[in-house]
Amino acid sequence: MTKRGTTQHHLIPRGCHHNKWFKKQFTRAEMQQTIPVCRDCHNAIHRLVPKEKTLGRLYNTVDALLAHEQIAAFIQWARKQR
Repeated sequence: MTKRGTTQHHLIPRGCHHNKWFKKQFTRAEMQQTIPVCRDCHNAIHRLVPKEKTLGRLYNTVDALLAHEQIAAFIQWARKQR
């Protein structure tokens, strides 16, 4: 992500924490894990992958987020901004 980290992104969205599938797959600590991201990147993540369950199941690591083509392109653009 960019170096302007000002918000915390939950790798597994909080809305998924009570879902049985997520409770079976992840520990409480894993579900509470966050990463610092700038506000623009945070908005882009949620705009490009709007479904929380999809974010939690497929994009629950930094590497997985960076593997998403559109998110990676946005981050490359955002890094060049001031």
